[in-house]
Amino acid sequence: MPSQVMRAIRWVLVALAALGLLAAFVFVACNLWVLASTARYIDSRVEQCRPGDVAVVFGTSNWTRSGLKNPHFNARMRTSANLIHRLSVNHLLLSGDNRTQAYNEPRAMWRELHRRGVPSHQMTLDFAGFSTYDTLARARDVFQLEQAVLVTQSWHLPRAVYIARSLGMEVTGCVAEQRRVAGEWRLRLREVAARVATLGDLYLWGRKPYFLGPVEPIELVDDPVDEALNERAPAPLVYRVPLFETAPAPAPTREPDDERATEEGIDTPEPGRD
Repeated sequence: MPSQVMRAIRWVLVALAALGLLAAFVFVACNLWVLASTARYIDSRVEQCRPGDVAVVFGTSNWTRSGLKNPHFNARMRTSANLIHRLSVNHLLLSGDNRTQAYNEPRAMWRELHRRGVPSHQMTLDFAGFSTYDTLARARDVFQLEQAVLVTQSWHLPRAVYIARSLGMEVTGCVAEQRRVAGEWRLRLREVAARVATLGDLYLWGRKPYFLGPVEPIELVDDPVDEALNERAPAPLVYRVPLFETAPAPAPTREPDDERATEEGIDTPEPGRD
């Protein structure tokens, strides 16, 4: 009897070890697949970024929990403004989380870019970019984008580019980079797991965006210089918040969380970049 018990225990341990090895293989293979299939679409310096009509800028918190400026936010804003000033793109789609009245990523991006000299007619705000997937699904289905330049950090771009191209969009990635900071390894580690989850979203359980809403095609300005001369309004005073046909459960009061989170090792979550 004891020998049978020991044999059963050994079989269980062998099965668990085999499952662990299989999971590790799938984990590594999924990451390598996403990285390898998107590398040729990503440009590492703003001077090298391929031009396009519209750049999609992914939202993140502009402050850390410690009350410091978020370097990732600043890098995305700096890169986006440079793309406009270099005439590499004509328009910016600023997509981020505005799930609660107290937290508004698109508005913070608008203000910072306006401060950097980007005129308001070259910016469109998307207040329902709750995740990487939501941002890109809405860029395609709501804002009617078939092509775009994606702006975010190097560790986030492979997954963003992969999702967009899987949705049928022709995209390239422009790295918004800054020097590495303490604790950034946590963001990179979470991104490794998020790439695996993304393949499940796309190919297994058919993820849908949290909210779409009516179609709002982006209208490009033929001559942004002339339009800028006629610019009057210094800021949007009314911010559109998604209206739901069936009201979802109220969002908990929290610092929004997801794999964009824990910026810079200063433990600040970046909302909604699943």
